[in-house]
Amino acid sequence: MIQPAGAAVQNRSTAKKVLHIVLKIIAAFIILVLLFIAVVFTVNKASSYSEQKRTDHYGQLVPVDGKQMNVFIEGQGKETIVLLPGYGTAAPALDFKPLISELSPYYKVVVVEPFGYGLSDQTGKERTTANIVSEIHEALQSLHIDRYILMAHSISGLYSLDYVNQYSNEVSAYIGLDSSVPALREQRITSSDTKPVKWFRDLGFARVQLKLSPDAYEGLPYDEHTLDQINILMRKNMYNPTQLNEAVSMYANYDAAEQQSFPANLPVLFFLQENHPVTDQWVPEHEKQIEDSLQGEIILLDADHYLYRSHSAEISEKIRGFTDQNTNRAL
Repeated sequence: MIQPAGAAVQNRSTAKKVLHIVLKIIAAFIILVLLFIAVVFTVNKASSYSEQKRTDHYGQLVPVDGKQMNVFIEGQGKETIVLLPGYGTAAPALDFKPLISELSPYYKVVVVEPFGYGLSDQTGKERTTANIVSEIHEALQSLHIDRYILMAHSISGLYSLDYVNQYSNEVSAYIGLDSSVPALREQRITSSDTKPVKWFRDLGFARVQLKLSPDAYEGLPYDEHTLDQINILMRKNMYNPTQLNEAVSMYANYDAAEQQSFPANLPVLFFLQENHPVTDQWVPEHEKQIEDSLQGEIILLDADHYLYRSHSAEISEKIRGFTDQNTNRAL
């Protein structure tokens, strides 16, 4: 049946009105999204400027490769412990505070904040193990620290394999804090994977993410001022270009570490979470790392990956026993 001309015109007019309404809704939605992005960007910029003025400048800056690396030192003990952080730790010297407090009455504790961490500068140099190790060593040399126990959390355990072999005349022992092992590698990340993350950060959404995330420090022995400073540095350092480059370099760094092992005569002590949430090979792979060691030990803790935050007193006590034993053997 042929539709009357008037009805066809009316239908076209109705369709146009519907299309017009839909386009207005889409335009309004786009405007709201752009407005939301603009607000997030502006708030982030203003907050970052305010937080920069509230940041405490702990530690000391030392020259490394033409830039400044922050190093925090506490304690006057005869033996020195050099502490290295896990990947993405915003403020290592503050994050390690419970452990530093337990160790500093007995040791000189040195926390190195690699480039892109804490108060250290960023760098455009590739985050290969070789570069990271060289920079950390240069920082210690600047401070005339040339004999020490190397203690590393998470990914720094991977870098430490290279470090203890290169500078075996300086490192007297190695302590791993749930440290990474070459056989259990991270997922490969490419530079193209990090581009959306850079946009996410630059627009200010990393701040929103932190605001919506659970508090990782809730119930732990940190005072309010320290937590405030940690949060400031989280917002400053999260997804910065240096750390993103480290993430891209990580797969190749795992590859390089597969050919390395701890020197047999180097005392090695691991503190590990007893029940890893992802793999049942966590403890066995660490056992393999010390199977040829003349003095190797593993201590299992009922804790998560950041075990030094919750078990600092127990870790400190075990370290004192370990180093005392070491000293006696050396005598």
